Amino acid sequence: MNKIPRLGSGIGYRDCWYKDLIGTKGEATDFLEITADHFLDAPPWKTRELDALAERFPLIPHAIDLSIGSADGLDEVYLAKLATLVERINQPYWSEHLAFTKVDGRELGHLAPLPFSEEAIEILVKNVERAKEFIDLPLILENITYGIEMPGGEMDEGTFIKQSLEATGCGWLLDVTNLYVNSVNHGWDPQDFMKVAPMQKVVQLHYVGFSVGEDGYLIDNHGSDVNPEIRNLLKDVLERSSAKGAILERDENLPSFDKVAKELSLTRETGRSIGIWD
Repeated sequence: MNKIPRLGSGIGYRDCWYKDLIGTKGEATDFLEITADHFLDAPPWKTRELDALAERFPLIPHAIDLSIGSADGLDEVYLAKLATLVERINQPYWSEHLAFTKVDGRELGHLAPLPFSEEAIEILVKNVERAKEFIDLPLILENITYGIEMPGGEMDEGTFIKQSLEATGCGWLLDVTNLYVNSVNHGWDPQDFMKVAPMQKVVQLHYVGFSVGEDGYLIDNHGSDVNPEIRNLLKDVLERSSAKGAILERDENLPSFDKVAKELSLTRETGRSIGIWD
C-alpha cells in the first residue's frame, strides 16, 4: 500500500463525459475511477473507450458484484473476468465494497451490510485470499450505507472495519458521504468513529451529496451536489488520513462536466491546503 502513488482529485467515469475528458477539459481531473462491471463482457466500442481513457488517465477499477463478504464464497467466473479487466488497465490497486450481494446463489440487487462479527471477518478473510489468487494487486474495501445493522453484531462499525482490514491486509476506500449518512441515520458522531476506525489504512476517498427523505433519513443517492456537511467532513478526513486521492462519485442527475470540474478543483485545493497533494 505504501507504494501507491498520489492520485489527487478525480471523478467516477460516466459515458456522458467522455468527449470532455478526452478533450482539453480532461485536464480538470487527475484520475478516473471506472465501475468495473460496466466493462465486463463489453462491446468493442466500450473497450476502445476504455483503452482511450487508459492512455490519458490513471484508471482505478471499482467492482460492485464480487460479494466479497458472502458466506457462499466468490463467483469465480465473475472473478476471472474482473481479473482480466484489472490486468488490462494495469493500475496500482482495485476496490470493492465491504458488503455482500448474493445469498444462496441469489442476487440481492443491492449492497447488503455484513454483521459486525468475528464470523463475518473470518469469511471475509477467506474470500479476500481467494480473490488475491486471481488478482495480484492491492485491494481496498469501501464502507457502505445501511438502513439497519445486521443481526449478530459483536462490535461497532469502526472496530469492525479496523479488524477486517487488519485481518485481510486490505486498504480502505473511505466513503465520506456514507460515513456521514450513517452517523446521522444511526445517531453517532463521525469524529468518534474516526477515533476508532483505522485512518492510517485509508488509500482513497469517495464523496458526493445526499438527499433527505420524508422521514428525515439521509439518502446516499449519488445524485446531489456536494453538501457543505460533506465538504467539511471531507477536510477532516483528509487531515486525519493518508488518502492518495478522492473520487467524486456521481451516478444520477449528472451535471455538465464544467460543474464537475469546479467540484474537483475545490477538493484538490483542500488536499493542497493540508499539504498532502503538493
